[in-house]
Amino acid sequence: MVVKKKVKAKSKGKSVKKSKPKKSVRAKKVIKKPAAKKAKKQAKKQAKKQTKKQAKKALELNLEKVGDVTHYFPHVKAAAVKVLKGGIKVGDQIYIKGHTTDFKEKVNSIQLDLVSIQEGKKGQEIGLLVKSRVRIGDSVYRI
Repeated sequence: MVVKKKVKAKSKGKSVKKSKPKKSVRAKKVIKKPAAKKAKKQAKKQAKKQTKKQAKKALELNLEKVGDVTHYFPHVKAAAVKVLKGGIKVGDQIYIKGHTTDFKEKVNSIQLDLVSIQEGKKGQEIGLLVKSRVRIGDSVYRI
């Protein structure tokens, strides 16, 4: 077996540097909007923020916490809810709020031990059909 060594060729004289072509930089055109349009747009944004805050406060005032989510079943999109106060009936509007969960819906189906019921009472752990994923620890409010 013969091993070949790599030999570097020595250049005679000066080394040659290759220069890259310079890129030309164009200035971007900036179109300035009139001050009146900017002020109007900013006022709209501020008004929109205020209406969202007011709606959220109004919603919080009308809420009554009725339970907590104890489990979620993703295949059937159902939540196990421990009823803490009052009760939950079919037809109630509920609001589910958690760290990443935030939605409202109408209660269409309630089950207790795989049997459909019309109302879940304090202390029961019921199954609710939900439209979106919920997580353990999310709060359930009646609107």
